[in-house]
Amino acid sequence: MQTEDKVLACVDQSHFADYVTDAAAWAARQMQAPLELLHILDHDKEVVIGKDHSGAIGVNAQQNLLSELSEQDESRSKENRERGRELLNGLRQRAIKLGVEAPDVRQRYGDLEETLVGAQEQVRLFVLGRRGESAETTQRDLGRNVERMVRSLSKPILAVTDQFSEPKQVLIAFDGGSMTRRGVEMVAASPLFRGLPVHVLMSGKPRRDSEKQLDWARSTLETAGFEVTLAMIPGDTERVIAQYVHEQAIDMLLMGAYGHSPLRSLFFGSKTTDLLRSANVPTLLLR
Repeated sequence: MQTEDKVLACVDQSHFADYVTDAAAWAARQMQAPLELLHILDHDKEVVIGKDHSGAIGVNAQQNLLSELSEQDESRSKENRERGRELLNGLRQRAIKLGVEAPDVRQRYGDLEETLVGAQEQVRLFVLGRRGESAETTQRDLGRNVERMVRSLSKPILAVTDQFSEPKQVLIAFDGGSMTRRGVEMVAASPLFRGLPVHVLMSGKPRRDSEKQLDWARSTLETAGFEVTLAMIPGDTERVIAQYVHEQAIDMLLMGAYGHSPLRSLFFGSKTTDLLRSANVPTLLLR
């Protein structure tokens, strides 16, 4: 599918794929955009590690061993391709039941980051699970691919939690900076949140122009027809936003993501990652 402005959902062999599909189907319907479900096969994981064959072996034995390993590798690849087709077919039917007309499915070998970066000119919104196949066994609360993908892509990413239901209230984590101002303008211009109440929250250290910035956000959103609630709550950003999400029954969070380099995050941590862990609702991330 080469259609521009599609919703691209990345799925894998985990139960989280259902929630990613549900969120992507909702977004595609809201934006009246085509939906594509993408499954990436990692060929490196399919390499079969055989028994210990150390020591001298004859020429014929060596050739037989190589042939056997090649056959095992091809059998493993075929099995994984078939499992991937079954996964995509099931998710395609799920999306159709959710009201998406003719969702596309695609399966390919490759690197996830490289594939998504190469596709993003045709993508309006990416949808990823915060956790994935590896989290089924490690119990990580944030999948290893999330930060890497968000740092690599320039298009908005909807990071989905372990459950998804259509949002009834949206929160914009707003700091008056260029990234979150673009987020306000995006919400105002996009059909994604049309008809939903929007909360705009400023937290952290108070700014001299906080009220001015909030008034701008209110005016921009109300002009576009949104019902707007403003809040300015000083304090630790992570704690304030997580508490607000809980108290106001917020269903989806919109915020800027990873404003600092990966090296800085290594030493000082990342507010984006902290917020993703503490505000346990689907989050639209902007770069």
